[in-house]
Amino acid sequence: MNSVLDRSVGRAKNVSLILGTIGLAGCLIGWFIAPRDFFVAYLFGHFFFLGLSLGSLGLLMIHHLTAGDWGYAVRRFLESAVGNLPLLALLFVPIFFGLAQLYPWQNPTVVAANETLRVTQMYLNPPGFVLRTAIVFAIWIVMGRQLLKWSAEQDATVSLAPTRKMRTLSGPGLVIYPITMTFAAVDWLMSMEADWFSTMFPILICIGQILSALALVILLLTWAARSSALGPLASEENFHKLGNLLLAFTMMWAYLAFGQLLVIWSGNLPHEISWYLHRISDGWKWIAIFIALFHFFVPFFLLLMRPAKKRRGILACIAACVFAAHIVAIWWTIAPSIYTRHVYVGWLAPAAFLGIGGIYSFAFLKSLERRRLVPQNDPRLALAVPT
Repeated sequence: MNSVLDRSVGRAKNVSLILGTIGLAGCLIGWFIAPRDFFVAYLFGHFFFLGLSLGSLGLLMIHHLTAGDWGYAVRRFLESAVGNLPLLALLFVPIFFGLAQLYPWQNPTVVAANETLRVTQMYLNPPGFVLRTAIVFAIWIVMGRQLLKWSAEQDATVSLAPTRKMRTLSGPGLVIYPITMTFAAVDWLMSMEADWFSTMFPILICIGQILSALALVILLLTWAARSSALGPLASEENFHKLGNLLLAFTMMWAYLAFGQLLVIWSGNLPHEISWYLHRISDGWKWIAIFIALFHFFVPFFLLLMRPAKKRRGILACIAACVFAAHIVAIWWTIAPSIYTRHVYVGWLAPAAFLGIGGIYSFAFLKSLERRRLVPQNDPRLALAVPT
């Protein structure tokens, strides 16, 4: 990175660490004075930033598998996000102390009154929850570490072996990612409500994670394009390709979200419908409308226009819209399971988001500083640089 970008990264890193420390201090206070609100807010913050790293892992594997030109400009951003997975595993530990605050299967009175929860007790229990969480994090970390290791080897040698290894892992990795997310989504999100079942939900989560990660790297590329070696890669054509990807994943997310609602609602499935009823009652319905507008309709129609995808400023605004809407969508997915009768945010949600996000951003920027922004010795890179 050049000196201008180095200074920007250095300032951002210091600010992130300060804000993260303040946010986590607020979370610690909240843990004692309002434990239930703290654990809901903490799960929200953690799951959002975990989604950025897992979505980046998915995008990174798609790039290695397809050798898409768009990936070289944002590869270092993706790799820095993937490198935060061990940190996120450590930050997940507080949730183990709040199972009784978050999940009905940890409440003996609720379990005794609900046949579904009694049947699922062999699966949904604290030891199983902890074990499955440890396993999925271990799988994600191992896949991420291998990709980062081989990427570093590629920078240091002209051998094709690291490139082949990254491509070989990426194929199975794109299958392993949604499978492991299925276990994580069932444990961490779906089990927050006793009667919530959906086979589409984990895939919807995966697509949302990739979409949010894609929006983030578009914003980062726009920020870095004018003051770094990324200039040649941050071409109008590559922004157009990233815009096409953003459009594709926006459509895929909307298709899965609508398909899930259609199957459950038209099938008149009473247990599953309760999940939606909690999210359209009282003020939650306005949050749902906001998500429909800014997570799909607005970006979808703007991204249909070619100039919007080629102009980095416009595309960055669209990406920011998607990114902000996804933050709201994560809160809307988690919070109504606890606050079923009214919209609630409270001060702990911003505190947890700021705390986890600040530490996450500090580690992300620190990792970004260590390596050159342009991948080295990739045999396919020359094709991505416009002549």
